[in-house]
Amino acid sequence: MTNFNNNKEQGIVFPIPNTLLLPGVETVVYMKTLDDIHMEFLEKEEAVKIALPLKQNFAQKALKEEDFYRIGVVFQVSGIEKTEKGIQVTIKATDRVQIGEFRFEDSMIYAEYKPYPENADLDAKGREEMLDYLKKIIREISGKFQGGEQYSRITDEFGDLNSLIVYLSQFILISNEEKYELLKIESLKERGLRFMDHLLKQKEAVELQIQISEKFSEKANKYYRESVLREQLKVIQDELNEGKSERAKKDKDYLTKIEEAQMPSDIKEAALEELDKLEAQGPNSSEYNVLRNYLDLLVQLPWKKEEGNPVNLGAARQILNEQHYGLEKVKDRIIQHLAVMQLKNDKKGSILLLVGPPGTGKTSLGKSIAEALDRKYIRLSLGGIRDEAEIRGHRRTYVGAMPGRIIQSIKKAGTNNPVMVLDELDKLMTGGFSGDPASALLEVLDPEQNSSFTDHYLDLPYDLSDVFFIATANTLESIPGPLLDRMEVISISSYTTEEKFHIGKDHLIPSVLEEHGLTEEQMSVEDDVLRKIISDYTLEAGVRGLKKQLSALARVTSEKIVSNKAELPYRIKAEDLEELLGRQVSRHDKAQQDNPPGVVTGLAWTPVGGEILFIEATDMPGNGEITLTGKLGDVMKESARISLSLLKSRLPLNSVNFKERDLHIHVPSGAVPKDGPSAGIALFTALASLVTGNKVDSKIAMTGEITLRGAVLPIGGLKEKLLGAQRAGINKVLIPKDNVIDLKDVPEEVKKQLRVIPVETVEDVLKETLGISLPRIENMFHQKEVNKFF
Repeated sequence: MTNFNNNKEQGIVFPIPNTLLLPGVETVVYMKTLDDIHMEFLEKEEAVKIALPLKQNFAQKALKEEDFYRIGVVFQVSGIEKTEKGIQVTIKATDRVQIGEFRFEDSMIYAEYKPYPENADLDAKGREEMLDYLKKIIREISGKFQGGEQYSRITDEFGDLNSLIVYLSQFILISNEEKYELLKIESLKERGLRFMDHLLKQKEAVELQIQISEKFSEKANKYYRESVLREQLKVIQDELNEGKSERAKKDKDYLTKIEEAQMPSDIKEAALEELDKLEAQGPNSSEYNVLRNYLDLLVQLPWKKEEGNPVNLGAARQILNEQHYGLEKVKDRIIQHLAVMQLKNDKKGSILLLVGPPGTGKTSLGKSIAEALDRKYIRLSLGGIRDEAEIRGHRRTYVGAMPGRIIQSIKKAGTNNPVMVLDELDKLMTGGFSGDPASALLEVLDPEQNSSFTDHYLDLPYDLSDVFFIATANTLESIPGPLLDRMEVISISSYTTEEKFHIGKDHLIPSVLEEHGLTEEQMSVEDDVLRKIISDYTLEAGVRGLKKQLSALARVTSEKIVSNKAELPYRIKAEDLEELLGRQVSRHDKAQQDNPPGVVTGLAWTPVGGEILFIEATDMPGNGEITLTGKLGDVMKESARISLSLLKSRLPLNSVNFKERDLHIHVPSGAVPKDGPSAGIALFTALASLVTGNKVDSKIAMTGEITLRGAVLPIGGLKEKLLGAQRAGINKVLIPKDNVIDLKDVPEEVKKQLRVIPVETVEDVLKETLGISLPRIENMFHQKEVNKFF
C-alpha cells in the first residue's frame, strides 16, 4: 500500500479491464454493471473520476486492492449509452495519477491520489517524424490485406501520438500488462519507441503467416491442378483408345512375373484375382498401393521347388571340423541328420534345437551347416519378440501391414530351402496382449504342418517343409512344452580348458589378428600365456570372453606398433598380463592340504563350468537343533536332513545323544545361491567324519544324491564336475554307479588324471572316504574320543 502524506485528495475509482489509457485521448470503455450511485457520479462534472486498469478481468463485486495497478488516469465523461455488451461510456483522459490508499464502501471504491505528470520530451518535429513512421508501418501491413486501405486512411488523419497509440492498440496483440507499461512510461519519446517495437513485431508475424499461407496454397493448388490434368488426360486417352496404356503395361509386367514365378495352381489363381482387382482400381484409389505391395510380395517369393544337391558327408564333416574344435557328439549328430536327409530325400523332421551355454558356437554351427549343404543362410533373432504378428504378419486391413519375419526372410533369401537359424528361442516373450509368438511358432516348427504355413498378410499357404530350421537356446526351462516337443534337442556342453586352448590358438587368435589389422609377424601369444588367460581371466562355459581378452591384447599391440614403442614381433608374456588386462577375474577353489574332521569336498555344476564345493560340519552343546547356512536351496536343505536321519538310523540305539548337541552345516561362499540334490553323499560323509573324528582325504571329491534307505542315485553335469575337480587338484572322485555311462563324454586327458570310483550305497562311500563300514562306526562310538563330540 502507498501512503501520500502531503496530498489527501480522493477520487472515485472505476475499474477498467484490458484497455490502454493515455492522457489527452478520448476512449470508449464498457462497464458491464453500473448501479444508480455509479451513474450519478459519472454524470457529476465536479466529481473526480479515476479510470484504473485491472491486472485481470475480474468481476467488480470480487475486487480487492491488490487487483489494481497503481497508475491510472482522471477522466471526464463525454457520453453514456446502453448496449448489448453493457454500458458504453465515452471518456476523455485528462491527467495521469498515482493511487495511494483504497477505501471500499458498499459498491463504491474510493482512493487517494496524486498527480503523475508526463514528460513531454518530444518537440513538434520529433512527434511528426514518429507519427509518420508509425503510419508507414500501418500502410505496409494494410497493403497485405484486401480492404486494408481504409485503416491506413483512418490512421493518416491522426495528429496526436497518444491518440494513434490508443487506436492501434485495439488491433495488435499486446498483453494487458504491456498496455499498462505503456501508460506507466513517463517519457513520451520512450512510449512511442516501445509501441513501435510492438508494431514491428506484429508486422513480422503477419508477413510470416502470409508466407506460410502462400506456400500451403501453392502446394494445394499444384496438387489440385495435377489431379484435374490427370483426369483430363485419362478422358482424352480413352477417347483416342489410348487409355490405360501405361497401367496396362505395368499390369502386363505383373502378369509376366506371375507366369514366371512357377506358383502352384491355387496360388496362381489367387494372384490373378488380385491382379484383376488392381486393374479395376485407379491410381488415386486407397487400395491401389495396397494391392501393388501385395502383388510385389507374391511375385518375389520363391515358389519353385529347389533340387536338393547331394550331400558330401566327408566335405560336411571337414567344414565342421575346420570351423569348430571339439563338439564331437554334436558334429556326429549333425552328420547323421544330413545322412538321413540324403537317403530319404524328404525334409520333414529337419528341425534341430541346439541348447548350451553362451559362447559355445551354437549360431556359428548353423552357418557351418548351411555351408556344408551349400544353401543360403538366414539368421532370425527371436530375443525379446512379444508380438505374434512378428511371426505371422499383420492382416492386410491394417495400415502399414507387412508379412511376418518368416516370410520376409524367405523372400530375402530368394530360395525356399535355406538354412534358417532361429536364434535365442528361449528369450521369446510369451503371452501378453499382442498374442503369443511361441504359439505362432508351433505351426512353423511342426514338420507335419509347416508345408501349409499361412502368414496373415500373405493369407495363402506357403510350403516351409524344405527349410532346414535350426533353433538355438541357452536353456530349456523357458521354452513351452508343445514347442519343445516339435524339435530334436542337441545339448552342447561347456568347453574344457584344453578345448578352449585349441579354439583360442587355431581360431580366435587368427580371427582377432585379422579384425585388428595385425599379422603373426607383428603379435605373438605363447601357449602358456593363452592358458593363463583361460584360467585366470575368463570365467565362462564358452569362449566369448576369451576372444574379448585377446582383442584387448590386440588393441594394446596396435597402439604400440603405431607409436613405435615395440619391437616386432611384439610378444605377449605371462608376467605382462596383469599390466595389460588388469587383475585376474577368476579365482577357482583349490583342494586343501588337509581337511579336518567334518569337512569334505563336493562337486558342483555352474553355467560356466564345474567347481569344487567345501562342506563343513561342526557341533556344539545344545538341544538337538540343526543349522544350515551358506544360502542353500530347499533341495539341498532336504539332502542335509536326509543325511542326518540316515546316519541316526544306522547307529546303535542310544549310542549318540543327539538331543544334547546342536549341529551346524555350512557351505562357504555364502553370497552364492546353492541348490540341487547332488551334494547328498558329501553331506552324509561330512556328518560321518564329524561323528567318528576321522579325516577325509582333501584330494577326494564326491557327487551323488542319496535316499533315506542309503542308495546313491545318479546326477547331472558329470563332465563339468570332473573338469572342475581336475582343475582344483583332486585326484580321486566318487560318482554314482549309474553315471558310469556318462564317462564317455569326459575328455581322455581328464580321465587319465582322475581316479573315478563308482559307488552304489552309503556303505561304499564310507569305505572309500573313511576306510570304515557302518558296523565299525557302531564300535567306535564306545571310544571316549568320539563320545566327547556328542
